[in-house]
Amino acid sequence: MKISLAATHQKFAIRAYEKGKLIINEQAYCKNLILMPEQLITDWRPQSIEDLTAADFDELIALKPSMIILGTGEKQTFPSPALYAEATNAGIGVEIMNTPAACRTYNILMSEGRSIAAALMML
Repeated sequence: MKISLAATHQKFAIRAYEKGKLIINEQAYCKNLILMPEQLITDWRPQSIEDLTAADFDELIALKPSMIILGTGEKQTFPSPALYAEATNAGIGVEIMNTPAACRTYNILMSEGRSIAAALMML
C-alpha cells in the first residue's frame, strides 16, 4: 500500500509497504528494522515475534524514544509483557500493532515531531 505524507524535512518516512518490503524515503528494505525520524537501523536481530527477547527491547530503550511502536507483521501478536517491562519502567510507551498500522502510526507521530521508534517486522 502506498502512503502519502506532506514534506518530512528529510526525515525517514515510510512511503509504502507490501509483503516482504518497506519503502523508506526512496529506498526499499526487505528485513526487520528499527526506524526513527532521524535514524534507521536496518539489521534488527529478531526474525519473528516468537524470536523477540528482552535484549531486543534494550536496543530500542537505548535510543531513548518517548514511544516504541512494535509492528508484528501481518497480524497483531502480543509478546510477553516481561520482554518490554524495562521500557515501560523507564517511562517509554509501548504500542503493539500489525505492521501496516505501525507504519501509518509512525508516519503520523513522526510528522508531529514526536520522538518515536518503530520496530517493524516484515509482512
